[in-house]
Amino acid sequence: MSTILITGCSSGFGLATARHFADRGWNVVATMRAPAEGLLPSSERIRTLALDVTNPASIARAVDAAGPIDALVNNAGIGLLSAVEGTPLATASALFETNTLGVIAMTQAVLPGLRARGGGVIVNVSSSVTLAPLPLLAIYTASKAAVNALGDSMAIELEPFGIRVRTVMPGRAPDTAFSANARPRMAGGIPDAYADLAGRVFAGWQGDQGPLTQTEDVVEAIWLAVTDRDAPARIPAGADAVALAGIN
Repeated sequence: MSTILITGCSSGFGLATARHFADRGWNVVATMRAPAEGLLPSSERIRTLALDVTNPASIARAVDAAGPIDALVNNAGIGLLSAVEGTPLATASALFETNTLGVIAMTQAVLPGLRARGGGVIVNVSSSVTLAPLPLLAIYTASKAAVNALGDSMAIELEPFGIRVRTVMPGRAPDTAFSANARPRMAGGIPDAYADLAGRVFAGWQGDQGPLTQTEDVVEAIWLAVTDRDAPARIPAGADAVALAGIN
């Protein structure tokens, strides 16, 4: 029976992906910074572990406790809506530490085991914002674009070891807590000089944007990336993500 380790399972895509794989017979190691009771069903196929992808000791403990795995889903991430001018470097650094360096750190931690077992798959959850320039998302986009580039190069490096690398790029998913979780990092991030631009951006988000991404779209994309050896290297997830990918 195959085992998958998923980061960022406290809500949203990670939580839904953990349930999806467990329902289909996989052993699931669901990780999050602060494990809580009741998030996932009680099952012999599901284990919940504490994991902070920015903490090397936490990563080492979780990977050791997880034991042999066949797939890693780097899903943990944080958001930011801000103007570059108004974003403290400490905030930008925290974003890259989780979204980019966290992916590298987790990948480094599991690769020796995957190589020793002769293969596996790593799926990085990026974002469709990397497909088109968008205002007030420059720093967030940069942190995710780095993940795209990382995955493309890693795929070549790891192919000789039988390890596949795929990137899933979700669109905007209003049914997740992503925006609410990003709000604390927005303080002071939009100076008064950018108020008109921000007003237009927010107004646009409240208008008719057509079909948006649903959580199940992302779960299905991750399932495809893990289980289909012929899955494309980059997989847009959700109607808006697919539309963006189609014009690039």
